[in-house]
Amino acid sequence: MLDELLGRAELKERIDELEDENHHLERRAQAEEERRSEAVTERQNAEEQINRLESRIVELEDRVERLGDDEESVEFRGTESLHGKRLDEVLARLERIETEPEGALTAMVIDDLPETVRDAFGDHAPLVARAAPCLALTDDAGLVSAALSPPNPPEEFVSWTDSFDFDSAWFRPEGRFTFALVRSDLFAIAEYDGRERLSVSGFESDVKGDHSKGGFSQARFERIREGQIDDHLDRCREKIDSRDADRLYVVGQRTLLAEFRDVADRTKPVDATGKPKEALDDAFYEFWTTRLFRI
Repeated sequence: MLDELLGRAELKERIDELEDENHHLERRAQAEEERRSEAVTERQNAEEQINRLESRIVELEDRVERLGDDEESVEFRGTESLHGKRLDEVLARLERIETEPEGALTAMVIDDLPETVRDAFGDHAPLVARAAPCLALTDDAGLVSAALSPPNPPEEFVSWTDSFDFDSAWFRPEGRFTFALVRSDLFAIAEYDGRERLSVSGFESDVKGDHSKGGFSQARFERIREGQIDDHLDRCREKIDSRDADRLYVVGQRTLLAEFRDVADRTKPVDATGKPKEALDDAFYEFWTTRLFRI
């Protein structure tokens, strides 16, 4: 009765209504935050699959193009990954082959297939295009018909001589050079003389991964993560700038390699994971592996 006389009953009812409304809004905000977090996590998972799918997409696009052109369907006689002694054996065999003057074709194919290469390989020329970038090799008798994907390729060229025209440095680590692996949370660097590693070092950085539910907003999470990656890349650049060897190869996460193309002789995306030194060993092996295509 006293509350009604003083007008407090109406105020209490209004307070209860506002508390209910506030609780409802809090639940909506929480649900919206959870929805955004789940969406971001799904996006990040999808981005991680992009690198694995890119090569498959290129292959399918090439197949569609060939079908659209009504080209005769031809396939490789076989493929093989060459490394170490096996690579040395294959290169040695190719070096021993001798022909009459202008009987051996060597061509570094990067983009468009040169007419000379198309004529030399005939109906199997589309396979050279599929293997590109590659070093295409054949002779006027058709005894050799293959393509190699050199880890350290030269500029485009076409050469008809009395033997296959290539440099072993396109395929094997030779001389002094620096080899670096860069991921958003990891870095490793080593100095080499050929296949012999002279020194190695590396580090891992504390970079946030997937955005978990709750906590700060997604926008703030992204800002913090980007800042952490920038700091990590600054440390990577400092290490690279202090290297001893001039020649530099940088491999690793595809989205980060553009940061080092101005200083690197060559960059290449690789999927090496694990601790810095172990990941560097895997990356070194993957980089210096040559793919053989039998045409």
